[in-house]
Amino acid sequence: MAGSLTISNTLWSLFGGLLPALVWLWFWLREDPHPEPRKMLLLVFFGGAAAVPFALFFERFAFRIGVASGLVQPGTIGVGLLVVWAFIEEYLKYLAAKKIALERRVYDEPVDAIIYLITAALGFAALENMLFLLRAFGETGVLLGITTTNLRFLGATLLHVIASSVIGISVAFSFFHTTSRTHNLRGGLYTATALHALFNIFIMEKGDDAIFFIFTLLWLAALVVIFFFERVKSLQI
Repeated sequence: MAGSLTISNTLWSLFGGLLPALVWLWFWLREDPHPEPRKMLLLVFFGGAAAVPFALFFERFAFRIGVASGLVQPGTIGVGLLVVWAFIEEYLKYLAAKKIALERRVYDEPVDAIIYLITAALGFAALENMLFLLRAFGETGVLLGITTTNLRFLGATLLHVIASSVIGISVAFSFFHTTSRTHNLRGGLYTATALHALFNIFIMEKGDDAIFFIFTLLWLAALVVIFFFERVKSLQI
């Protein structure tokens, strides 16, 4: 029997959305040799969360444009639309970090770009997970909702971290080379969009059968991100 949306389910959704994001945030902040101001981190985190409603608006707008132009069939989601949606989310997460932190004096070393991009991504993932879990708890009840929480922790949250890390790494490597910043940013955005879209495509095409394969790829990608994270930390100011 489907569950109902109660105060208990709402609290579970809040907990399930925030916990994975906070765990990942704690992990990555430990890697920062010169910790960023907590106030700025909070602002970027909430800025990432604030990007969610904008993402939903633009994604719905893109869907309607696709349907109106005949490129998208009503009730279906094609590969092209998934790519557009992925780009929207990656760009908005970057924009949140850029406007709140990367255009200010707190951005004073290369690794900061990665830290702030990850923080924005985790804020985005936290609110996205809460909204997703509210529906899951309401439709399936607490037990299946908790299972969904675990999947969101392992999959979607890690995906947001990896994708935004790619952008952060690209921006970080142009810290000392202003002429290459636009080129690096484009490369990072396109790569992050491709990773994000591929994840969603695999989920849609294979469903539960692809979970192990996708998680394996995500963790391998996380190791690559950590490698480049360490490379960025070694850059001297």
